[in-house]
Amino acid sequence: MLVHSNRAVRGSSPLPGALTFLNRKIQAISFPKTNGVCLKVLLLSRADVEGLITMREAIEAVESAFRAKGLGKAQMPPKSYVYFDRYDGDFRVMPAYLEEQGAAGVKIVNAHPLNPKKHGLPTVMAVIVLLDPKTGAPLAIMDGTWVTNIRTGAGGAVAAKYLARRDSHIVAMVGAGVQARTQLIALKEVLDIEEVRVNDISAEKARQYAEEMGKQLGVNVKAVGDTGRAVEGADVVVTTTPARKPILMNDWVSEGMHINAIGADAPGKQELDPQILTRAKVVVDDVEQAIHGGEVNVPLSEGVIARGDIYADLGEVVTGKKPGRTSHEEITIFDSTGLAVQDIATDWVVYEKAREAGKGIEVELL
Repeated sequence: MLVHSNRAVRGSSPLPGALTFLNRKIQAISFPKTNGVCLKVLLLSRADVEGLITMREAIEAVESAFRAKGLGKAQMPPKSYVYFDRYDGDFRVMPAYLEEQGAAGVKIVNAHPLNPKKHGLPTVMAVIVLLDPKTGAPLAIMDGTWVTNIRTGAGGAVAAKYLARRDSHIVAMVGAGVQARTQLIALKEVLDIEEVRVNDISAEKARQYAEEMGKQLGVNVKAVGDTGRAVEGADVVVTTTPARKPILMNDWVSEGMHINAIGADAPGKQELDPQILTRAKVVVDDVEQAIHGGEVNVPLSEGVIARGDIYADLGEVVTGKKPGRTSHEEITIFDSTGLAVQDIATDWVVYEKAREAGKGIEVELL
């Protein structure tokens, strides 16, 4: 029998007395103090961050991030993956520090393709933690899903700025999901787009995309039921699917075309016929990351191309260390896996704007 006393009696459990003793020991431990400083962290929801940064501002932030990377003024350890095989998903941890900007942080982002149908959740969701480089103290915890879509679109625009022909007017979108929208919005900032053709495995999604994006951007956008017909004759092609086998075929690719390959961002993913890569100038966002999980990962593993066939990373092109497009006829490819420097550069702008606008809730962490 148990009694409510710190003194053990015959037949009773010694646990209450032990807990009291343990509690006193814990209270006696000297934890680090903050010297009276109240450490507050800004919590920013999607509603708080949405609309705080324009696409043009995001493009500028992402271009500056690639420039910093190209100049060796950014730290970005490799992206780490944790796989949930039974749920057909994963999450990645992406840290970065932009030294000149004084911006640091980490993104945790998932990829669960079954989420929309099975759980009513987005395929991709992200959380950002921003840190003060001077102290290491957390400054903000914020939704990163919206900004992830914006910064990825901005990356495609930066690539097109340096790799697409200046007279590019026709864009083909393969895939009509969320990322296809931000890719087109961003491309509209750097190219004079006159016509957009969109193809998706779902004809209804393609039709809806054409209707909505056409109204939003004031551009002729039409749904095309056949991928080949959508792509042939286009100046810029953007692939934004979770495919694991080629959906863009070599026969459809003509001289002078630029391709933003966005979908392949993990081992085994692949959207392009490998033969396209043998004909093209291939620029990646980060060599090691692309080799691990970008569009080049499958052709490299199969020996179709070699590491030396990767022409440059985008930072080298942005800084002028290597030229981008050098002729009207060459085929160019941007292999986008998504970099932490893109996130931190963009999210830092969002964080600063949120503070100026009084957005979010401050919580006392210590």
